[in-house]
Amino acid sequence: MNLDGDPRPRYDRSVTFRFPRHPRSVPRARDALRRCTGLTGDTAAVAALLLSELVTNALRHGSPPGRQIAVTLHRAEGLLRLEVEDAGDRLPLPRTAEPDLDDECGRGLALVAALADDWGVTPRRGPGKCVWVSLKVSGDTGLT
Repeated sequence: MNLDGDPRPRYDRSVTFRFPRHPRSVPRARDALRRCTGLTGDTAAVAALLLSELVTNALRHGSPPGRQIAVTLHRAEGLLRLEVEDAGDRLPLPRTAEPDLDDECGRGLALVAALADDWGVTPRRGPGKCVWVSLKVSGDTGLT
């Protein structure tokens, strides 16, 4: 809990990127994550996978055509929070049944739940939502 009584950590660095609703935005978001955080090894791989899942879900299910998605990276000591905002009102729901082996979709939120230290959905100002994940990280994650 921070000094204001808010249970969320106080982030000392944040950076936001806006991307078009286009499949090329997924690797561009991962590139921004790599450039800004300086994460390496398994932590970098997990963060990139989580961000890819959130951006992909926003592209597929979130925004009406023509709208952008916003990716915000927040850093606090020992914590990295990744947020993806879109203008869609449809909330992400994990599947309750296992997808068939032939299914090409449906595993993303299961991966998010398994790999993130925490995740959730919050409303945003205006239409839409913010889907976020948090990861415990060692050392300074940068955010240049």
